[in-house]
Amino acid sequence: MSTVVSTTKLHLNKREATFAVPLYITAMVAVISVLISLLFLRAGSVPGSAEWIESSRMNPGMIYALSGFLVYLGVQSVATTFPFALTLGSTRRSFAAGTLVWNVIMSAYLAVVFAVMLMLELATNHWFAGFYIFDIIVLGAGDLRLLIPIVFLSTLLLLTVGGVFGASWVRYGANGPVVLGVGIGIVIILALIVLIPQLPSMLASFELWWLAIAAVVAILASSLGTWTLLRSATVR
Repeated sequence: MSTVVSTTKLHLNKREATFAVPLYITAMVAVISVLISLLFLRAGSVPGSAEWIESSRMNPGMIYALSGFLVYLGVQSVATTFPFALTLGSTRRSFAAGTLVWNVIMSAYLAVVFAVMLMLELATNHWFAGFYIFDIIVLGAGDLRLLIPIVFLSTLLLLTVGGVFGASWVRYGANGPVVLGVGIGIVIILALIVLIPQLPSMLASFELWWLAIAAVVAILASSLGTWTLLRSATVR
């Protein structure tokens, strides 16, 4: 247990990457979203109108901007930290477990940040000017009960997926991520081939919790994959 905690602390020592950079990216996207809203305002759109709200809520920029960074963070949390952690006395199992704990902490942190920002946005009637930054469709359209699990599970998924790609690089070198990516792509295509006849009926009966289940399965698979790859990885 002590080495698991030590591994988690090792990741947390990267304070700027863990706590500050996501805030920088969030602030940047918020500023860009406001500028885009001002552009539409100058073009004649009316803040608070049905068209304004619908178009503003369709903005997925907040998710897109953070996704790339979170995958990168997941990759480097394994690829660059694993050898160093072993030299400090961590076992491979403890490193995998400690990294997962850090992923959970990171996901909870961002869920809290986004929840607070959404509450501020709603309390100020969308920043006193009708700007929709966190009250958007991909984040639950202003519903905290949706935003919190969406942000938590999405962050955890991106970090663990990045982690398993980092582990594949540690285990097999440059070919590891390529083979893993191709393998995942083939599995997805085969699944679509099998499911496509039932796709219309599945879409008709779609429930949001299906995505949550899929995310949990992918998180577990990625975490198990990371541990499996690191068990036989050579420290270089």
